[in-house]
Amino acid sequence: MNSKCILLSFLLLSFMGANAQNFKPLFNGKDLSGWYSFIKSKGKDNDVDKVFSVQDGMLYITGKEFGYIATEKTYSDFHLVVEFKWGNNKWPPREKAVRDNGILYHTVGNDKVWPRAVECQIQEKDCGDFWLIDSVTAIIDGVRSPATKNTHIVKKKDAEKPTGEWNRIEVISLKGKCTHIVNGVIVNEAEDASVRSGKIAIQSEGADIYYRKIELKVL
Repeated sequence: MNSKCILLSFLLLSFMGANAQNFKPLFNGKDLSGWYSFIKSKGKDNDVDKVFSVQDGMLYITGKEFGYIATEKTYSDFHLVVEFKWGNNKWPPREKAVRDNGILYHTVGNDKVWPRAVECQIQEKDCGDFWLIDSVTAIIDGVRSPATKNTHIVKKKDAEKPTGEWNRIEVISLKGKCTHIVNGVIVNEAEDASVRSGKIAIQSEGADIYYRKIELKVL
């Protein structure tokens, strides 16, 4: 290989190395730095009952009150990875329902339950559904969804592990295409989402749940 080819190869590898981004933790396992809380009954940063806390390096959500923690930063094109398992407790009004939680992304506008966003639903034995909240739309199977208050798109495959085992959820958002992956299986996809940038939020929704990993790679 001549010196010119060597130089070009070096420059290419340097460029790729400078622009390649690894997954970075959004949750540090110590505290909720970089996040703020919103509780339906108490508002922003008023989590006096510790609905959200850190226990043994994990994010623990009691589920006793509806709300979420949200990133202070906004993100657009990304690959998000979370690992979760269900706890044992359920609370009114869902004490007799399946356990429920969710990841909100491209969250915009005022804080409320629930804010304008795309949701990857995490529901017991039923992970990966889309909820398009507050008039968000997307194209699913070639058809634009209606701009309703909450549009529910059921996932096409089941891939969640039994209750109590750790699960891996991946959300990929790239130029309006949204993909939900559960334990390595693509379960739902949408195109041309009407929101493409915003905060990422983790819900509290009537059941306790643990997260041991929340990582993001900017695309």
